[in-house]
Amino acid sequence: MKKIILIFAAGYLLFTPAVFAQTVRVAAAANLQAVIQALQKDFKARSDIEIEPVIGSSGKLVAQIKNGAPFDVFLSADMAFPQDLYKNGFALQQPQIYAYGSLIICSNKDIGFENWPRTLLTDRVKKIAIANPSIAPYGKAAQGALASKGILDDVKNKIVYGESISQVNTYITTGNVEVGFTTLALIMDPANKTKLYWKAINPKIYEPIAQGAVIIKATVNKAAALKFYGYLFGADAKKIFAQFGYHVK
Repeated sequence: MKKIILIFAAGYLLFTPAVFAQTVRVAAAANLQAVIQALQKDFKARSDIEIEPVIGSSGKLVAQIKNGAPFDVFLSADMAFPQDLYKNGFALQQPQIYAYGSLIICSNKDIGFENWPRTLLTDRVKKIAIANPSIAPYGKAAQGALASKGILDDVKNKIVYGESISQVNTYITTGNVEVGFTTLALIMDPANKTKLYWKAINPKIYEPIAQGAVIIKATVNKAAALKFYGYLFGADAKKIFAQFGYHVK
C-alpha cells in the first residue's frame, strides 16, 4: 500500500506542472468582462488551454503587475498602460492593438438621447456615471466627449466615478444613476437582460479607444501565453470581438 501511495504521489508531482502550464492567467480590462468569456470558451475548444481571467480597471491591473501579480497576458483598454509596462521592463514586447472600443451613453430609462448634451443639462439627469479617467480609458474617453461638447464643467457636480466600467455598468443597470458612459459591449452582451436605452457617441469627439495587449515578462507559462496572444489577432478572435461591438482590423 505504501508503494502505491508513493507511486501515485510521484505521478502527481510529475503531471501537476504540465496541468498548470496549460492555464493562462489573463489580466483583462473591465470592458472585456463579457467578451473574455466568449474568447475563453472558444480558445479552450481550439487549444485545450484554459484561460483564467482577472477583471479590473487597466490602471489597477498595471499596478498589480508591477507589484508581482502572477499574470501571463495583459489586455488593456488602451495602449498607454501596456506601453508603460513595456517601457519599464514588465512586458516581453511592444503592445499590439487587438481591438478598438466604442463609447456609448446609456440609461435604463427612456430619457431621450437625440440631443444627449442638452439632456445631461436638464433636471431629469441628476447623476452621470463615468469610469475613473485616471485608471480607466473609457472614463477618459467619456471625459473627452463631455469636454468636446463644452459641457464638462457644467455637469461636473453630477458626475459619479466608478472604479471601472464594470461598476459603471452596475450603476446604469440598477438605476443608481440616470445616465452613464460605457462600452457598446454592454449592449451586445447576451447575458445582459436589462432593457437599456443608448446612443453611440460620435468617435470624432473622443480619442480612439485603441486596446493593446502584451505578454508579461515574468510569465511562467510562456508557451501557452504565446498561443493565446497569437489567437487574439487571428480571425476567430476578431469575429468574437466584432460580435461584442468592437472594431477590428
